[in-house]
Amino acid sequence: MPHYEPSVSRETPSAHSAQPYADTPIAAAAERASQVLTPGASGTLPRPASPRIMTVANQKGGVGKTTSAVNLAAGLAIHGLGVLVIDLDPQGNASTALGIDHRQPGIASVYEMLLDDVPLRDAIQRSPANERLYCVPSTLDLAGAEIELVSVVARESRLRNALDHDVLAELGIDYVLIDCPPSLGLLTVNAMVAAREVLIPIQCEYYALEGVGQLLRNIELVQAHLNKELHVSTILLTMYDGRTKLADQVAAEVRGHFGDKVLSTIIPRSVKVSEAPGFGMTIIEYDPGSRGSMSYLDASRELAQRASVEGGLA
Repeated sequence: MPHYEPSVSRETPSAHSAQPYADTPIAAAAERASQVLTPGASGTLPRPASPRIMTVANQKGGVGKTTSAVNLAAGLAIHGLGVLVIDLDPQGNASTALGIDHRQPGIASVYEMLLDDVPLRDAIQRSPANERLYCVPSTLDLAGAEIELVSVVARESRLRNALDHDVLAELGIDYVLIDCPPSLGLLTVNAMVAAREVLIPIQCEYYALEGVGQLLRNIELVQAHLNKELHVSTILLTMYDGRTKLADQVAAEVRGHFGDKVLSTIIPRSVKVSEAPGFGMTIIEYDPGSRGSMSYLDASRELAQRASVEGGLA
């Protein structure tokens, strides 16, 4: 069975203040946070007809891949959707950000699913952040999985075969987000074979498209030989710094290349977003009124609105 686990002080403004308190930045953030954390206040989003299984991939490190995976998952969950994050990165950062215990010995993880045929039901854990948010954690054992998978029968399909759709239905899972390592090895190939969609985070910085061409070629190879339904459905622009012209140039270049696959929401560069995983939280839990939190909430809403078009099982 799944492992179920169950203020800022402020001063009153002066009566002579020209601005009412509600118009100050701190008050605005507090009001937004209250709205985000109030059950039902964020509204509900349409559920896809069947679970959307999405691989979050970019072999270039430091582009906000894991950050985007966990925060989009949290954003979807806070809107009432069931979300499962599969942490396929041996670093285990997605597991940490979701508050999942993945360092204790004996914990069933994605490694056991891939190599020991441990069922999904035994490896899945519920995040303490939200009752609709689940995770299959990563452990350090996964670091050796690339080598161990080489001699395994049907090595590219191990993750797809492990995804028990009866368990997904039982838990009410609408989205499965697979967080890949920053490489194009067998773990990433397993993620692409298991999914129908690929979400690529691209940072608004120098060399933003570096390596994306190789990623697209690998996706085409998987399409041709292993998973005909795989396609790039979503591009998410991250680390946007509005103070620079470069960020706008990169965003325009990416939109020109990928068209309507690029979400209109752009994720800003934010210290708070970087801090949150250190506390075992997503940005939506850590600082719900921040720009980063609101941006990921907007991106999750935009992602969900495509469900009627992109929904389906791989």
